[in-house]
Amino acid sequence: MMLSYRLVRLIETHAETLADGLERKVMASPSLRAFRAIPKHELRERVYEIYRNLGSWLLGESNTQIEQRYREIGARRALQNVPLAELVLVIVLTKENLWDFLESDAVVDRAVEIMGELELLQMLDRFFDHAIYYVAIGYQEQLEKMREQGREAAACPAETN
Repeated sequence: MMLSYRLVRLIETHAETLADGLERKVMASPSLRAFRAIPKHELRERVYEIYRNLGSWLLGESNTQIEQRYREIGARRALQNVPLAELVLVIVLTKENLWDFLESDAVVDRAVEIMGELELLQMLDRFFDHAIYYVAIGYQEQLEKMREQGREAAACPAETN
């Protein structure tokens, strides 16, 4: 558990660098066209939030808090007309960006600390898998609300003069 804590702190300490790297990947990806329309600061703040607060998300926050946060993000992206596939891809890239960082910058004695690494990787996988699931739920719920509002608007046309 001590290694997991140390690696989480290493990630949190480098949150700014990680957010920069992910932002570059998102903006360069031809598969993420809709994300280019999102204000740059908004994407960056969400990504920084993940990396900077990773310890809280992994070790302290309840599943309910993670669910609420990612459902909100899913709903927001639906309102911004970001395709669900792009939203999921950004979460996957967030995780891959983290792996790249850990492989290149984390100095770990393999023989002694491999179990701590595995524990952290399992927690990270669980976190990102839940994030994808909850973001999809929030997205779907928002689409349904938008459809309902559209049906209501069609059923009650505005009065004309």
